[in-house]
Amino acid sequence: MTDGTPPTAGAPEPAADPETPAAPAELTSLERTALYKSLGNPLRRRILDYLGRHGEANSTVLARELGESSGTTSYHLRKLAEQKLIEEIPEKSGGRERWWRSLPFSHTAPDPATMTTEEFEAARHLALLKIDIDTQLFRRAHEEYRGPDGWAHVQRHGTWLTRDELTAFMREYRALLDHYGHSRETAPEGARPVNMRFYAVAEPMGEWNGEPTGP
Repeated sequence: MTDGTPPTAGAPEPAADPETPAAPAELTSLERTALYKSLGNPLRRRILDYLGRHGEANSTVLARELGESSGTTSYHLRKLAEQKLIEEIPEKSGGRERWWRSLPFSHTAPDPATMTTEEFEAARHLALLKIDIDTQLFRRAHEEYRGPDGWAHVQRHGTWLTRDELTAFMREYRALLDHYGHSRETAPEGARPVNMRFYAVAEPMGEWNGEPTGP
């Protein structure tokens, strides 16, 4: 499971891509558990979504836009900063007024079999939340499809791959996205935030229509 939600609108799926400092490559189980709980918190997701769309905000702006108290948004901003999902903007902050922006973010979850019970439950809760969000995006993609040159695209494919080939494909998929994609700050005129999702899953072990399904 890779999550880049914060960087893009609606995602941190942080985006985030959003390339500057990212979350630590190696996290402990406790750190991953805290991360999943943060990304699974509805208000923190809304804060990350707002920063992804608008670039920056302070607790007062977020309180007004999200219908919360500034004390509540200030608390959650500090927690997101502790996990390197956002950072303070020094040149705009002064006194009690602190401005924040999202940070690039990418994280690949470990094998669930290696997780502690608490970590697994936090990851499971986050996964269910993301499935709900992704289902809404899937429906929108179908409803807003206007042909192969439009803004909405849906494709389905099936093929045979070895595990090494699938892993290589995933690396190249990510490299292709990095090649064509832009951060909010460097996006050219006419660019819009685009939510992209990709999943791949092998058929179950055993026979299917008389043929082996492979590893």
